[in-house]
Amino acid sequence: MPGTNLTREEARQRAKLLTVDSYEIDLDLSGAQGGGTSRSSEAESGGGTYRSVTTVRFDVAEDGDGAESFIDLVAPAVHEVTLNGDSLDPAEVFADSRIALPGLLKGRNILRVSADCAYTNTGEGLHRFVDPVDDQAYLYTQFEVPDARRVFASFEQPDLKATFQFTVKAPEGWTVVSNSPTPEPADNVWTFEPTPRISSYITALIVGPYHSVHSVYEKDGQSVPLGIYCRPSLAEFLDSDAIFEVTRQGFDWFQEKFDYAYPFAKYDQLFVPEFNAGAMENAGAVTIRDQYVFRSKVTDAAYEVRAETILHELAHMWFGDLVTMEWWNDLWLNESFATYTSIACQAAAPGSRWPHSWTTFANSMKTWAYRQDQLPSTHPIMADIRDLDDVLVNFDGITYAKGASVLKQLVAYVGEDEFFRGVQAYFKRHAYGNTRLSDLLGALEETSGRDLRAWSKQWLETAGINVLRPEIETDADGVITSFAIRQEAPALPAGAKGEPTLRPHRIAVGAYDLGADGKLVRGERVELDVDGELTAVPQLVGKARPAVVLLNDDDLSYAKVRLDEQSLAFVTEHLGDFAESLPRALCWASAWDMTRDAELAARDYLSLVLSGIGKESDIGVVQSLHRQVKLAVDLYADPAARETLLARWTDATLAHLRSARPASDHQLAWARAFAATARTPEQLDLLEGLLAGTQTVEGLAVDTELRWSFVQRLAAVGRFDEAEIAGEYERDRTAAGERHAATARAARPTPEAKAEAWESVVESDKLPNAVQEAVIAGFVQTDQRELLAPYTDRYFEVLADVWASRSHEIAQQIAIGLYPGVQVTGETLDKTDAWLTGAEPNAALRRLVSESRAGVERALRAQAADAAAS
Repeated sequence: MPGTNLTREEARQRAKLLTVDSYEIDLDLSGAQGGGTSRSSEAESGGGTYRSVTTVRFDVAEDGDGAESFIDLVAPAVHEVTLNGDSLDPAEVFADSRIALPGLLKGRNILRVSADCAYTNTGEGLHRFVDPVDDQAYLYTQFEVPDARRVFASFEQPDLKATFQFTVKAPEGWTVVSNSPTPEPADNVWTFEPTPRISSYITALIVGPYHSVHSVYEKDGQSVPLGIYCRPSLAEFLDSDAIFEVTRQGFDWFQEKFDYAYPFAKYDQLFVPEFNAGAMENAGAVTIRDQYVFRSKVTDAAYEVRAETILHELAHMWFGDLVTMEWWNDLWLNESFATYTSIACQAAAPGSRWPHSWTTFANSMKTWAYRQDQLPSTHPIMADIRDLDDVLVNFDGITYAKGASVLKQLVAYVGEDEFFRGVQAYFKRHAYGNTRLSDLLGALEETSGRDLRAWSKQWLETAGINVLRPEIETDADGVITSFAIRQEAPALPAGAKGEPTLRPHRIAVGAYDLGADGKLVRGERVELDVDGELTAVPQLVGKARPAVVLLNDDDLSYAKVRLDEQSLAFVTEHLGDFAESLPRALCWASAWDMTRDAELAARDYLSLVLSGIGKESDIGVVQSLHRQVKLAVDLYADPAARETLLARWTDATLAHLRSARPASDHQLAWARAFAATARTPEQLDLLEGLLAGTQTVEGLAVDTELRWSFVQRLAAVGRFDEAEIAGEYERDRTAAGERHAATARAARPTPEAKAEAWESVVESDKLPNAVQEAVIAGFVQTDQRELLAPYTDRYFEVLADVWASRSHEIAQQIAIGLYPGVQVTGETLDKTDAWLTGAEPNAALRRLVSESRAGVERALRAQAADAAAS
């Protein structure tokens, strides 16, 4: 039985048979408010369900008279199915998340389905949340990939586009937002105008007593209504002016580059609670996780990430919504393009606060891609998606970050003007339709004059990553006599499909020396094509050897880069002296990759960071280094040296905290880094004193979010127990406070606390998605390995049942979050292998567990390298 799965072949056959015209969806959400809390597995009203009535008009192909098909629906009960006026028995036609449609007529067919659909607390379908501040319910939909069928009967595949008309009954005084502009309600019923032709997964409803701020985008006679929404309890923190500013920059830049006007009637951005992803590109009604409404002071890096998210979703209005992939193997056409263009917009849009956004991209997004591309689950950018189970685990670093990196290289290869002219032709040719990779490449070939078939085969249709190394020879006077770039194609990880591939790269080579002011500046730049195993660089022969040679300068290509021995030695002493942020970020990234690959010992990586981080001005890079150092010491360091290295790092974080400019972003970042590993009695006393106000650090505002960081650390080391956690929650009785308290409780270093956390996540299904995530975050503490050791066997005992019985999002949280990745031992690998062999999991679960196993295997290699360095 297919369960909730759908295969690519089934989708192809259905698309050959059917053309969908329109949906009319009538939802009765009048009982949604109820009287209870969302902290249960069901909403309190109506048994956790609501009435959903769907009328679908669709045509059947000429040769389809009498054929059979099916429509998708996940619902507790179906009351009525009427096909072309004939009543079908729900007991006979509804099974396994499908309604069978027998005896279809050639030409127009009309289907009516009446069902009870369920509210969720998993972030899938129609999510219901009750705000503890005002005891009001807030609803929103999340349909990607296949969850529109949780709210209405639908042909759940992207190439069966249609118009959608929603009619919604809701409690008096509530707001109802959808893809079309919000109408005036009549008797608490909102009847929306039909949408343009779009895919089911980008339809949306956001319902509840939301707070809103409105504006308009106007330019050259164009007028687009803009809205921003959040819960009233967050309204005081909503910086709508800043959000509108970024949005307008995106409208200006995208419309110019795409030469296609924004394709929908309005543009709302809705900050919603307990959202699983960062945001979702529903046409004209983008939903965004409401952690982006900042309750406390954050660094500018957080605002940059939020702006990128805003621009990413806006870019999707063209890439993904206007023009949509035919099937999920071309998901990258949505995500890679949205990622690339959002970063490009941040870097180039007039007035942008983040012109150095490519630095952030190199330091964070590409690091994600490099990690993903070295896992056994690595896959081509254009992935082979056989069914929905495949795509559900494919929103990864390759689909987003590697794809965007490759697009950046493609722009350098064909030229920016030619690239965007191709994109413009693509939109005009395929507006409101569906496409494949060949459609985009064809448009780009027309405008660039280049044959992109070979490029596509090497970059989009193969997996794995290349390594570029400089080979430099000099004479006695330090003059370069030979310069070449060696390209390597390492073997793909065990279990990965495909063969290693040498690829063509368009890169720049930068030559850096110290200037009179002590800054490392680029004296020369050579841009060239690297192809094959060895590429000569004659332009640098006969010139004085620079202090640092940096391959892939300006980050044009996607490849792991190594520094030659002389450059690495110089960078180790002077990494913080680069005048520009991007070459610094590239060197930091190279050092981190070497650490992950066991080419640089964890202790040496720590020394490198400590030598240069004090001079690092980019706050995003600083925060990435904080995370990477902690991971390196926790997992990649020789266990015998771990405590010494942690003490060294923690001492450094405290010194930087005390010396940072008061009230600066750097001071806040160092405060968080210090809190993450504070360990001595004196350090923990300082955390307690900062919480109590008996100690201070000049300029440091110990606000709500920072307080929770301190509380969670004090709970994890046994200083704080239930009384202190409950007292902090009394100060912050909000949804965020509830999550933070759940993390702190689960972090306590006692068998009882771990058993309670495990039971609430694994043995019960009552926790909402966001609270479950918070409990898992507290449960797994890297300095509680012995306490967590018994849960390795328990994890493998329950995993198959959890995967079979929970929704995808909930099961995935457990599968990834509770994997015993802190137990870096051969025994963990053996138990994982035994489970993979004996349990015979489906492809999606096998992938998640295999990825986690690869992390332990990598950590073992790194620990051996670090021990050898001692």
